Amino acid sequence: MSTQVWWFVSRSSGIIAWALLTLSVCWGLFISTKAVAKASTPAWLLDLHRFLGGFAVTFTAIHLFGLWADSYVEFGWRELFVPMATEWKPGPVAWGIIALYVLVAVELTSLAMKHLPRKLWRAIHHLSLPLYTMATYHGVAAGTDKTNQVFRIAALASVNIVAFLAIVLILAARRAALAKANAVRPARVAVDVTTG
Repeated sequence: MSTQVWWFVSRSSGIIAWALLTLSVCWGLFISTKAVAKASTPAWLLDLHRFLGGFAVTFTAIHLFGLWADSYVEFGWRELFVPMATEWKPGPVAWGIIALYVLVAVELTSLAMKHLPRKLWRAIHHLSLPLYTMATYHGVAAGTDKTNQVFRIAALASVNIVAFLAIVLILAARRAALAKANAVRPARVAVDVTTG
């Protein structure tokens, strides 16, 4: 067996974890914007979103195990879980570690969603976009595949898709807030006219 097998396991599982996270974030944004609500039942859409997020956690664990098992760069428990503890690309690795903690928080609160206050769950779930940003930066800056043309195109495409969907979601939320405000305003005017 090749001495680099764990390095390959770490690299490939890291890329797969990032791709699954990207798909989960995109799917979550699709659900939130109601872009595909008519394509299928809401339960099926939510199940796919949860599956992608859970699978991203699984491949992140494989990524960490591959780093720990590999001997090319020494990654012990401290280097894997404490930001800035490694001498190998400490900044980009630190962002990966922070992304790991945010991923775990998002996934655990998603599993416990029915037992948490809705505002708390929503606040933590909204960390998915910064999580995606941190994981993407980690992959591009710390990963050895950053010079791979296919990876670079995939990263650029995913950033554009996530940014587009996030803008659509923000605009849809603003439009809904304006519609709600406009619906309340005529009712108040009608009350003022009748009482005046």
